[in-house]
Amino acid sequence: MLKLRFDYLVLPLLVLLISSCKDKSASTDSKVETEEELVLRALEIHKKVLTLDTHADTPLRMIEPGFDMAERHDPNETGSKVDYPRMKEGDLDAIFFAAFVAQDIRDDDGNTRAKALCLQMIDSVIASTERNSADVGLALNPDDAYALEKEGKRAIYLGIENGYPIGEDLSNVELYFNKGVRYITLVHSSNNDLADSATDDNGTEHGGISEFGSKVVGEMNRLGIMVDISHGNDSVFYDAIKMSKAPIIASHSNARAVTGHKRNMTDEMLKLMAENGGVVQLTMLADYLREAPPNAVRDSAMTALRNNMKPIGEMTLEERAALRKSFQDLNEKYPAPPATVTHVVDHIDHIVKIAGIDHVGIGCDFDGGGGIEGVFDASEVMNITIELVRRGYSEEEIEKIWGGNLIRVFKEVQAVATKIQANESA
Repeated sequence: MLKLRFDYLVLPLLVLLISSCKDKSASTDSKVETEEELVLRALEIHKKVLTLDTHADTPLRMIEPGFDMAERHDPNETGSKVDYPRMKEGDLDAIFFAAFVAQDIRDDDGNTRAKALCLQMIDSVIASTERNSADVGLALNPDDAYALEKEGKRAIYLGIENGYPIGEDLSNVELYFNKGVRYITLVHSSNNDLADSATDDNGTEHGGISEFGSKVVGEMNRLGIMVDISHGNDSVFYDAIKMSKAPIIASHSNARAVTGHKRNMTDEMLKLMAENGGVVQLTMLADYLREAPPNAVRDSAMTALRNNMKPIGEMTLEERAALRKSFQDLNEKYPAPPATVTHVVDHIDHIVKIAGIDHVGIGCDFDGGGGIEGVFDASEVMNITIELVRRGYSEEEIEKIWGGNLIRVFKEVQAVATKIQANESA
C-alpha cells in the first residue's frame, strides 16, 4: 500500500516536471530571431553563396583617363558605383561588365565608330584584370566564377549592351566572342539593325528581331553567347524565344505586373521564360521598381537634356562630369520618391510566384543608372540578401537567385553551342 501510495503521489509530479521541460525546450526552439541575429545569419549566407551581378556599365568609367578600378571611389562625389574595393566590401563575387555603346547613326561611319568604342571598352576591362590579377580575374566560362572565388578573387565577365557595334558584319560576333564577350543585349533605347527597342519614340521598325538580327541570334547560339532581350520590345522577346536554340536571359529587367513600365516583363513573358529555361535578372533602376507620380516638368527637362547631349563615347572627361552634374541637379530640383530594397524583393517575390525560383537573378545596372536606397553601389548589395532572408527565403533559394540560375543558363548555352559545332563538323 505504501508503495502504491508513493507511486500515486510521485507520478503526477514526474509528468508535470517532464511537461515543464518540454515547454522550456519548445520555448527555446521557437525563440523569435532578433533583427541582429537575422542580419548576421543573412551575412553568413551572403558570404557563403556565389554572388553574381549580370549588368554594370562600368567599362564607360574604365576608359576615362585616370580612373583606377583598384581605388575606392565615393559614389556621391564621382558618381561611380563599382570598383574592386567596393565589390569586396559588398561580398560581390562576380560581375558582368557590359561594354555599352549608345545608339548613333546607322551607316558605315557610325558602325565603325561604335565598333572601335566597344573594343576600347573591352580592352580596358582586360587590361584592368591583368593589372589587378592579385584581386580579380577575367572569367570566360561558368565555372571560372567558382574557381576564382576559391582563390579569393573577383570574377570579371564581359558583355555588350546594344548590338549596334556588330554593325552589318556577322563576323563581328565571333570577334567579340574571342575577346571574351559572353552575352549581347540585342538593342538599347533606340531601334538598331538587329531589333526594335521598347523605348524608341518612332515605334517598331522590324516587328521584333530583324532578318539580320535572326542571323546574329543563330551565330550567338553557335558560339555560346547568351542572348539578352533586355531593352527589346515585346516582339523581340517572343522572337528570341522562337529563334534561339538555347535559353535566353534578360540581364536587367523587372516585372510589369508590379511596376507598369514597358521595359519590364509581363506575366505571360515570365511564364514563357520559365518554359524556355531562361532567367530574368532584377535591376536596381528606380523607374522599373516603383510607380512614380507624373511630373511633366521634370520629364520635359530630362528629355531636353538627353536630346542635347553628345554620344557618350565622343565626350571629354570634363563633358561627362558636367553631364552627371546636370542630371544630379535635375534630380535634386525635381526629386522622385526613392526605390528601396523592399521594392526589389517585391519584384523577386512576383517572379518567383509566376515563373518559379529557378528563373530569377540580379543585374543591378550600376554605372548605367542603377542604384537605389539601400543598394546605392556595389558595397551595399548584401542588403538584398538580408531582405530575402527576412522574407523567408532559404540559403538554397538565395544561392539560385544570386548566381546559380544564371550559371545554369550559361552552361546550357555552352552545351547548345558544343552540339551545334559538333553537327557542323560531322
